[in-house]
Amino acid sequence: AVSCPDLQAPVDGQKFGTKYLVDHEIHFACNPGFELLGSSMRMCQANGSWTGEEPQCKGISKCSSHPCQNGGTCVERLNQYECLCPQEWSGMNCQYQTQTGLRPSSPGDSPSTPKPRCAKTERSQHCSCEAGFHMSGTVDNGVCRDIDECEVYKLDGGPRLCMYQCINVPGSYRCACPRGYNLLGDGKSCEDIDECALSQNNCTRGTTCINTGGGFQCVSPECPQSSGNISYVKTSPFQCERNPCPMDSRACHHAAKTISFHYLPLPSNLITPTPLFRMATASAPGRPGPDSLRFGIVGGNNRGHFVMQRSDRQTGELILVQSLKGPQTIEVDVDMSEYLDRAFQAKHLSKITVFVSAYEF
Repeated sequence: AVSCPDLQAPVDGQKFGTKYLVDHEIHFACNPGFELLGSSMRMCQANGSWTGEEPQCKGISKCSSHPCQNGGTCVERLNQYECLCPQEWSGMNCQYQTQTGLRPSSPGDSPSTPKPRCAKTERSQHCSCEAGFHMSGTVDNGVCRDIDECEVYKLDGGPRLCMYQCINVPGSYRCACPRGYNLLGDGKSCEDIDECALSQNNCTRGTTCINTGGGFQCVSPECPQSSGNISYVKTSPFQCERNPCPMDSRACHHAAKTISFHYLPLPSNLITPTPLFRMATASAPGRPGPDSLRFGIVGGNNRGHFVMQRSDRQTGELILVQSLKGPQTIEVDVDMSEYLDRAFQAKHLSKITVFVSAYEF
């Protein structure tokens, strides 16, 4: 049987009919606020083509009829229009003359309950409030009461007005950030203050300042105490290296050759899984590097929040798999063992301290 090509509903319109065989009809209509251009009905012909022209829906201009009076400017909105009126006129079409100024205040009025602005009509008067206030009382004794935007948005389940705290003020609201954060230029987002970079910390000499979410930590990592033939020397503020081992000391050779210290600030309730730390090997020039690596978690108080897995032949990653709620400090020790021809070569230990902020930003 002969059929015609598939037809689509026009943008901002609808299609009625699903059969595309000869002599079948498809009808089209536009959504409210739009007018149809082209054919409202098309029929499938014996030659496999449709009659008529492809339909389109064009928005109907509400302002084309000039609805605004007394010098008002018409602005198109979605399926409606709005008149921007001169100061002395009000109403939907700028048809009412506005009283100059606010209604006289009475004793007991406060800045948070101003009087409404009213406009006289032929038979009555209409009153309205400034943005951020709502009308309360009668037309004769009405006042403008403040709208608590913080509560309204919380109840409606709409977008968060503020990243941290919303404070209601007469006619509006403002946002605040917790201690240790600055309010950004958008008026709602919070940015952590880097007390270490700005020298706003009290870390003493011999310690290092680590910036964290909303604060800082003063750290001074130490090498492990000597034990038997195993001893370490500090080669940088965050690294210890093992002293040379006696040839016959297996325990010394299997102890960590290097110990490094790392500090990671994290926001609370971070989405998981997410990689936090990587370990990789590097061989000295002229010396063969390891042909096999093994990674593992060997200590700390992490309680199963992390896993260590290989990301490629020479790299392992520490992955956060359970979200951490702050504030808290978590420690996790990971090691990397190097093998050459299945023979153990060396082990490297990384001691990682995670400072989890009390906030999710």
